[in-house]
Amino acid sequence: MKRFLLAALFFAVLVLLWEAAYRAKLWSPVLLPSPGQVVKYLEGAAADGTLAKATVITMRRLLVGYFIGIILGLPLGLLTARWKVFGDTIGTLALGLQTLPSVCWVPLALLWFGQTEAAMLFVVIMGTLWSVVIATETGVRNVPPIYRRAALTMGSKRLHMWFKVILPSALPFIVSGMKQGWAFAWRSLMAAEIFVTILTGFGLGQLLHYGRELSAMEQVIGIMIVIVVIGLLADKIFFSPIEKFLHRRWGTSQA
Repeated sequence: MKRFLLAALFFAVLVLLWEAAYRAKLWSPVLLPSPGQVVKYLEGAAADGTLAKATVITMRRLLVGYFIGIILGLPLGLLTARWKVFGDTIGTLALGLQTLPSVCWVPLALLWFGQTEAAMLFVVIMGTLWSVVIATETGVRNVPPIYRRAALTMGSKRLHMWFKVILPSALPFIVSGMKQGWAFAWRSLMAAEIFVTILTGFGLGQLLHYGRELSAMEQVIGIMIVIVVIGLLADKIFFSPIEKFLHRRWGTSQA
């Protein structure tokens, strides 16, 4: 409760500073709307269903691409950790492509798939895949050798070794990679939604883009706040509890 109140106080101070900057006219009101204007936009967008519809469309695109990236990334990460030839090829490729900004995939996706949902899906998958590959490889390589030796002594064989010993031990690293992949997937999708214009549904990225085109900064800031809130909720509801459980289970949590 104390931590919650401290966080609430911190954000309240930020809003007050924002309001003070607006009233002091440090910037043009067109560039820096007041908190009240942003809230008014969010209330209007929520009332007419625009915000809910855009959020659902964006989350659908994000989750589909994210889970495909995980499904592809886990086996690739295991291959790179198990055989040096894959580590020297796929592993090196993953390290290189992970450093590539998400927006760089957008022109390629447009040329390959056009203004379609497939273009957005491709960008999200590319944003997720390489983080999962690297995290899986790192997790497997950091499994203490004594675990393997102990399992072999007790008669563990190949598949049993991988699914009952190595993968569970590597889970903290894998979950960290999934968390990083989620962040990269978000960035990738926002870049895709800003540049890819399709008629199958407007997501949060498109609302962000149209707010910029119309110089409606209350819309831009409002959508940015929504994106941040969704990211925080995903971390607090899903990733953080899993990470805490794994650290407790493996005895690596801080006292």
